[in-house]
Amino acid sequence: MRGRTGRAAAAAVRKGAARLLATWPRRIALGLVLLLVVPVLTAGVALRLNFTGDPGDGTLTRGRDAIWLGHAWVDGRKKDADLAAFAARIKGTGIKDLYVHAGPLEHDGTLPAARYPGARRLIDAVHRTMPGIRVQAWLGDRLASEGPDGLRLERAASREAVVGSARQVLDAGFDGVHFDLEPLHSGDAHYLSLLDDLHALTRARGVPLSVAAHQIDPLPAAQTVLGALTGRGKWWSQKYFGQVARRVDQIAVMSYDTWMPLEGLYGGYVAEQTSLALEVTPRGTDLLMGLPFFHENDLGHHASAETVAAAVRGTRLGLGRTDRGRERFGVALYVDFAAEDGDWAAYREGWH
Repeated sequence: MRGRTGRAAAAAVRKGAARLLATWPRRIALGLVLLLVVPVLTAGVALRLNFTGDPGDGTLTRGRDAIWLGHAWVDGRKKDADLAAFAARIKGTGIKDLYVHAGPLEHDGTLPAARYPGARRLIDAVHRTMPGIRVQAWLGDRLASEGPDGLRLERAASREAVVGSARQVLDAGFDGVHFDLEPLHSGDAHYLSLLDDLHALTRARGVPLSVAAHQIDPLPAAQTVLGALTGRGKWWSQKYFGQVARRVDQIAVMSYDTWMPLEGLYGGYVAEQTSLALEVTPRGTDLLMGLPFFHENDLGHHASAETVAAAVRGTRLGLGRTDRGRERFGVALYVDFAAEDGDWAAYREGWH
């Protein structure tokens, strides 16, 4: 009896082990699904809750807003009638700075003067018809951080050429210089060195140095994981954002192209980005949150989700929760040539 019982028990064990092995792949698959889905759902719920509540009084324009303007304003395509219409469009808003595209830079950091033949005429016309509005030269280039071609900030000669290009546009009459260099990986020390040199120039001239900034890592290790999987950089660490903000007079967060599929999630994401940026931006630096004045649809940007109304409300929520009294704060509108009447209406209604 004991022998038969032992053999039966062993058979039962083998059968149970076989069933366990048969179901093990499914268990692994289920575990992986849970590891991926649960954090995503949790983050989604958190973002949606972040978009609730009342922004409260005082979370409106401080008169420090900006707008990115296309190259047509300095290459002769825009005429006096266009400027008059634009002046009427922004009258009564908080717009103070115009980032006028005067580049792009060459990959060696230089800037041909032929790229902005109509700059002096535009600057004089803006000063004459829109007192108090500053015209900054918007300069940028693709960095060779994720491919073989582009500007290489690790080269001292290239950084010196960029400073020379900034000096060049200031000599041409611009009221400041705004840089947008992408993709710029978090922690890039060469960029910080460049900003130190640029700020020495602009400070001596008494004009602002402004930059467009990547979004801040929304999770402690989101960029680490993304970088390991793709080799690409989307977010800056909050620490690095603060290091950049301390070296400039104005920093504008490109708070669009967020991958958010729904308006409520996008608004909550902007609220979080606003809070994260406010926490590390010095009070002497203008912090601007970007508004999506464009309507493309691709993997990174869903026009139905990334609306101006959601961005404005998210900005107000983040401001109200984090630093309601911050004076050097505003929004930046991207971009004039893609904007629709509804974008302007949402900006005015939500932010004024």
